[in-house]
Amino acid sequence: MAKTKELFKDVRDKIVDLHKAGMGYKTITKQLGEKVTTFGAIIRKWKKHKRTVNLPRPGAPCKISPRGVAMIMRTVRNQPRTTREDLVNDLKVAGTIVTKKTIGNTLRLEGLKSCSTRKVPLLKKAHIHARLKFANEHLNDSEDNWVKVLWSDETKMELFGINSTRRVWRRRNAAYDPKNTIPTVKHGGGNIMLWGCFSAKGTGQLPRIKGTMDRAMYRQILGENLLPSARALKMGRGWVFQHDNDPKHTAKATKEWLKKKHIKVLEWPSQSPDLNHIENLWRELKVRVAKRQPRNLNDLEKICKEEWDKIPPEMCANLVANYKKRLTSVIANKSFATKY
Repeated sequence: MAKTKELFKDVRDKIVDLHKAGMGYKTITKQLGEKVTTFGAIIRKWKKHKRTVNLPRPGAPCKISPRGVAMIMRTVRNQPRTTREDLVNDLKVAGTIVTKKTIGNTLRLEGLKSCSTRKVPLLKKAHIHARLKFANEHLNDSEDNWVKVLWSDETKMELFGINSTRRVWRRRNAAYDPKNTIPTVKHGGGNIMLWGCFSAKGTGQLPRIKGTMDRAMYRQILGENLLPSARALKMGRGWVFQHDNDPKHTAKATKEWLKKKHIKVLEWPSQSPDLNHIENLWRELKVRVAKRQPRNLNDLEKICKEEWDKIPPEMCANLVANYKKRLTSVIANKSFATKY
């Protein structure tokens, strides 16, 4: 049976006034211009309680006692990966039979919701200590210090990577129309590796890494791209180079090459991609490239370089200007992974 429409208070009051004036239900229906089947209930409620407003409805009693709610909240707080089925079984042992839906509703009422776990780098005690030390040592550094840093990293660009998440406007039964689908192939259709760098003044060079990058190739990339990028970005004297602690980066020969070129290197905590804001630029680049839909790997490389050069210097400057927020987040989260 379909639910009847609940009337507003002013309409219910008008029904009572018309009834007092001696009108019948049919006359009231014509007067209001709509067919309503609840006039009798409204009049009876008014005669009995002298009011037309609906009182709050208590609803069905909660199947889980306050003690049971406290128990499942304690379990979820200590073990966030606990499933609803586990909680159903825990309550069953305690003598309360409920469904998984009831568990879900209870947790939502307590302010919790089911979310996908975020993937973050594995942090050991040494990593946590190093991250916290880095954040505390640089927390009060001025923005001018970060302007002098040339940030770098490598990334993998897949031919059909981010394309798979694009959305389309389509009708109900047109999901598999070729215009509404994106062809995919195994392993992303191939990929290329890129090395890139940027500073507060903009993006540097973006060479493609051909083959497997070893220590010798890394030094070659630095030789061909690092100093030219620093000159193009007008880093001036006293600039600092940032790269992570990949074995190729920390190899003795690499350190000697950097020392020979009089390049100062920023001491970096391992497992800390959230402290390197070039990750934001990689994301920006992948979104831009996906919109252009490259057809092959050579096309992918060409488009990557074009879009990298188009990233506005203002975006780079804004990332550097807000670097203190990353350090603050690391300290606030006790050196564990942050949203950055």
